[in-house]
Amino acid sequence: MQNEGAFMSGHGDPIPMTSTACGPLKGTANVPGDKSISHRSLIFGAMCIGETTITGLLEGQDVLDTAAAMRAFGAEVTDLGGGNWSVRGVGVGGFAEPSGVIDCGNSGTGVRLIMGAMATQPITATFSGDASLNSRPMARVTDPLALFGCQTVGRTGGRLPMTLVGAREPVPARYVVPVPSAQVKSAVLLAGLNAPGQTVVIEKEATRDHTERMLEGFGAEITVRETDEAREITLTGQPELKAQHIEVPRDPSSAAFPVCAALIVPGSDVLVPGIGLNPTRAGLFTTLREMGADLTYENERIEGGEPVADLRAKFSPDMHGIEVPPARAASMIDEYPILSVVASYAQGQTVMRGVRELRVKESDRIDAMATGLRANGITVEDGEDWWIVTGAGHGNVTGGATCASHLDHRIAMSFLILGMAANAPVRVDDGGPISTSFPIFEPLMTTLGANVTREKTNLKG
Repeated sequence: MQNEGAFMSGHGDPIPMTSTACGPLKGTANVPGDKSISHRSLIFGAMCIGETTITGLLEGQDVLDTAAAMRAFGAEVTDLGGGNWSVRGVGVGGFAEPSGVIDCGNSGTGVRLIMGAMATQPITATFSGDASLNSRPMARVTDPLALFGCQTVGRTGGRLPMTLVGAREPVPARYVVPVPSAQVKSAVLLAGLNAPGQTVVIEKEATRDHTERMLEGFGAEITVRETDEAREITLTGQPELKAQHIEVPRDPSSAAFPVCAALIVPGSDVLVPGIGLNPTRAGLFTTLREMGADLTYENERIEGGEPVADLRAKFSPDMHGIEVPPARAASMIDEYPILSVVASYAQGQTVMRGVRELRVKESDRIDAMATGLRANGITVEDGEDWWIVTGAGHGNVTGGATCASHLDHRIAMSFLILGMAANAPVRVDDGGPISTSFPIFEPLMTTLGANVTREKTNLKG
């Protein structure tokens, strides 16, 4: 029988979970590998000739679905155990046509990057996912892919399931990304790999740059030019990518949860080692420090071309609300849900603007968090691309509500963190989706001292 703290399945029956107030969180939190880099390691490895080896791969369901997709396109992807993987690629333009539907589960990153990788290859593939992914808009990716000659047929509103017919004679594209999105930028660059000539992507606001860094590391000819108005990325197509060894840093988005839990639970002192601090990803930690969090960087270093440090987070009873600069949104877009939890325990208002992208994530994250926080006694105002959380201060978060996760891993984890310092337990209707990005969340938090339980009726023998 599964026990509390066991790994979770994101594709089975709902797993209601409850978090109650706990004593100090203490110890070391070894969070999993970075999800963004894990996806890209598998995809770029599949587009090389030769063997790419990967250590520290995140083995959450999202990444496992991407590994299965690369196998379906002809790459040899092998789990060597302990987070070590091998990918024997088929080269740029070498994807085979898959025999079945590509199931990307819950992963918007996975499906959009894979669509980009196949869009300029003369094959046809059909993509689908879970209920959450199938409700998310794909036109933001398929529209620019059409510039290369790719054709798509999907459900109303540009939603999955969707079939892509890759361009037989692809042409390079020049594309201005209309809203900050690393997924869209990366999809266009991946499509450009198998198009002749130069593909140019222009983004008015910088987004996470793992794709550019990794393309250069794999041997692609890519240049980045910064201007006052935009960031221009130029990729020369049809390179021969060189197989690499990739050491995946630990995921800052996963680190956010034990870090933020330590900040709000009295007496806590938690070390989270080896966290990637790429400046396009570290906006949350900057914001927390501006709020007065006792959060320090130790042993700062460079690993695999990415800045890395050990994070030490301690209970911070005197945090205050701030106005988060809208320009920072792209560097912390996935962390606003957990930031809103910390803001609930701060004094004053935390104002978050320029966050429209949150409404088209795995769920409408503004609505999901606003609804759940209000049910737990927190005052929240929200609009189309902004929201404001008025903190209750430590000891004043009432809790006691059941919150809907909407098949969204970050919503589920955020409300479980909320319950660790609330006056009454906080319940989520389904913690199963947590496995998509942070499969060890439950045992890790329990080891630190958290009190997270599952309803026994959902344990499976």
